[in-house]
Amino acid sequence: MAQPIDLCLLGIGQNGHLAFNEPDVANFNDPLCVKLVRLAMTTRQAQVNQGYFPHLEAVPQYAFTVTLPMLACAQKIICLAPGQGKAPIIKKMLADAIAPTCPASILRKCPNATLFLDRNSASLL
Repeated sequence: MAQPIDLCLLGIGQNGHLAFNEPDVANFNDPLCVKLVRLAMTTRQAQVNQGYFPHLEAVPQYAFTVTLPMLACAQKIICLAPGQGKAPIIKKMLADAIAPTCPASILRKCPNATLFLDRNSASLL
């Protein structure tokens, strides 16, 4: 990478995505730095639920995302995962195998990553 990221501040999606790297397109060895991806329906619905869009039809079906290798090489990664809705994916992320089926699991390979949870998101640990 010509220019690594200094600081990456991100969250984990309820399906384990990081920066729109959905489980069905996540690639731990992606040669690209940025790519266009199709958003999962759960991700699109979350955009509505969080108030970013008025209804599902208004949410774009595609988004540009920074790839997982690019994120993983950041000098510092701060990941926030608050809320009860994140508890199941946090358990999977930390307990299951490190795999693209849970893109957030890649953070376990990053000594420069810090994961912040609240009581609710940590409730299944």
